[in-house]
Amino acid sequence: MLELRPGCECCDRDLPPGSREGFICSFECTYCADCAEKVLGGACPNCGGELVRRPVRPAAKLAANPPSTVRVFNPDGCRKAKAS
Repeated sequence: MLELRPGCECCDRDLPPGSREGFICSFECTYCADCAEKVLGGACPNCGGELVRRPVRPAAKLAANPPSTVRVFNPDGCRKAKAS
């Protein structure tokens, strides 16, 4: 099951589980649509993998399958991608 991390690793923008603005790689690194497209060019700065839209977990499933509360914030990785 996907972690559904709560925020963008680049800008720390909130990405609730129902948001259609979340993008992830195969390792579940998580970014907002703006950072994924405009800063990272669709590639994860951590693994180089493709960033795709994160699926939305149905609200009825959230109680039994809650999203992660652990925030990952790594703006340095995004700065490196921007400089490339």
